[in-house]
Amino acid sequence: MKIIACGSVPTIIAPEKYFTGRVLQTPIIEAGAPARLRATLVSFEPGARTHWHTHPLGQTLYVTSGAGLAQTWGGPVQEIRAGDVIWFAPGEKHWHGAGPKTAMTHIAMQEALDGVHADWLEAVSGEQYGS
Repeated sequence: MKIIACGSVPTIIAPEKYFTGRVLQTPIIEAGAPARLRATLVSFEPGARTHWHTHPLGQTLYVTSGAGLAQTWGGPVQEIRAGDVIWFAPGEKHWHGAGPKTAMTHIAMQEALDGVHADWLEAVSGEQYGS
């Protein structure tokens, strides 16, 4: 058993090379091998969002507060709210983030394949986001 004490893992400002706007990330767990799970609490200020990306083994989001947006490549932008669970299939190109006027926080959960949790792509344009 391993207990990670509350407050022992620092929150970071997410890197601009993967996100637009102010995003805070608080790691929950990065399980050691043979497990592959990574979970992070991610808080998006209004208008903030990820860049387009994929996950080799898929991704699950659990929205803990607020309201935001998510989109898969070629699909419509969809609203997501506290309590929603969103599943992106392996290799599915997508983005997610806050609404234009609402903050949103979710827990992002994904597994690594050969040490890779995500493949980051281009930024989501203002037109794609809807602003």
